[in-house]
Amino acid sequence: METVMEEEEYNCREVILPSLIPVAVAHEPELERETGERRRGRNILIAVDHGPNSKHAFDWALTHLCRLADTIHLVHAVSSVKNEIVYEATQGLMEKLAVEALQVAMVKTMARIVEGDAGKAICREAERLKPAAVVLGTRGRSLIQRSLSPPLFVCVSLCIYL
Repeated sequence: METVMEEEEYNCREVILPSLIPVAVAHEPELERETGERRRGRNILIAVDHGPNSKHAFDWALTHLCRLADTIHLVHAVSSVKNEIVYEATQGLMEKLAVEALQVAMVKTMARIVEGDAGKAICREAERLKPAAVVLGTRGRSLIQRSLSPPLFVCVSLCIYL
């Protein structure tokens, strides 16, 4: 018996962040000292929304996970990417987070709004980016609820569930 794969339309919308990085300096001593994989940087996917749990996960990732030369990919799943009100509110949130990421950890930020169920949309983004880590909040659940329910997804090798 074969598994039937559902073909689902994948809609997304890139969020255009303001140019935050000052004029590049010809010589960056921090990058010269680093070798191998650290120099190349990693992709880190962070699922964000307008809630405090998402902000906590973002802050944790900046403090404990990000290194110089990494790129943070912010992803927000919505029911419709054509809703301008939601897009503008999310764009404001992502701009604020991008500024904070630059100030705190000196990392680049990419942002994308994806359409669909949050779990499936984040999995599709993880498959597309192949990040080193996926960080997401608790979705407002307590420790007991998190331990009794399955995780949001298990499609990547490292998922940090805060």
